[in-house]
Amino acid sequence: MGFSPSFSCSAMGALILGCLLLQASNSNAQLRPDFYFRTCPSVFRIIGDTIVDELRTDPRIAASILRLHFHDCFVRGCDASILLDNSTSFRTEKDAAPNKNSVRGFNVIDRMKEAIERACPRTVSCADMLTIASQISVLLSGGPWWPVPLGRRDSVEAFFNLANTALPSPFSTLTQLKAAFADVGLNRASDLVALSGGHTFGKAQCQFVTPRLYNFNGTNRPDPSLNPTYLVELRQLCPQNGNGTVLVNFDPVTPNAFDRQYYTNLRNGKGLIQSDQVLFSTPGADTTTLVNQYSSNTFAFFGAFVDAMIRMGNLRPLTGTQGEIRQNCRVVNPRISVVENDDGVVSSI
Repeated sequence: MGFSPSFSCSAMGALILGCLLLQASNSNAQLRPDFYFRTCPSVFRIIGDTIVDELRTDPRIAASILRLHFHDCFVRGCDASILLDNSTSFRTEKDAAPNKNSVRGFNVIDRMKEAIERACPRTVSCADMLTIASQISVLLSGGPWWPVPLGRRDSVEAFFNLANTALPSPFSTLTQLKAAFADVGLNRASDLVALSGGHTFGKAQCQFVTPRLYNFNGTNRPDPSLNPTYLVELRQLCPQNGNGTVLVNFDPVTPNAFDRQYYTNLRNGKGLIQSDQVLFSTPGADTTTLVNQYSSNTFAFFGAFVDAMIRMGNLRPLTGTQGEIRQNCRVVNPRISVVENDDGVVSSI
């Protein structure tokens, strides 16, 4: 099931809000699904309406928002640090190699935040907003609903260097993937395989695909795990020495739907990037069994995905008085200093 223009976002918001109340007791003590029940009950509707509106002209946006959330959480936790622009204090994570000219959707996030600030000023963090947006993006694309634990606060700095090292590479081996996931606390095989299922929709640039097609691991030959027919198709889309920014669907069968087709593709040798195909094609890997399971059972995939998303969303959250609630997701809130002059006049600077 893909996006349908007739989908009622208001009805979706009511469903989510009702379910949040039922599921609140299942969250951990720091984060809870009903966090904004009294302070900003319209937050789900606002975020959902913004995504629905954008999907009308940009069918990629749901996958792009989910990817933004992944890339945020893998770098010092889900704190919206990826949304910060450059400042005199730090370099933006947007310039890091895994993100530069690749992650997208920032203008949509800006519109969400502006609408939320009008409705509920200084209340909803950018980190929570991005987490909710990723869940609604999955739901609108045919994927599962889950209770989103909320109450995160926003980082007051970005982590450029960490973004260059912490995020998994599309050229990773299975060993490297497992290490990257374990480093952030996602140490179960199901975390890796289920979250990789986020590549069931969206697109990737040819520059992340072409090494597999022409010179895999310096062999001057294609990746032997590639389906021969799929290899021909990909070479037509991504010719050698061609434009590396050309976009290719992760899933050539149902490119905009959140479903289990991704895992069927892996079983057929049709994983687009190396870090996807290794989940199935690495000899003796414990991930192969999970790929087989998820490819044949939507409920198993959705259940594992929801569990892994909640675990990822709980990575090192800033709560309480930590961090801040940004008014603009791109910049840290201005710091106000109170100064008293010799005449006893108090002013803010």
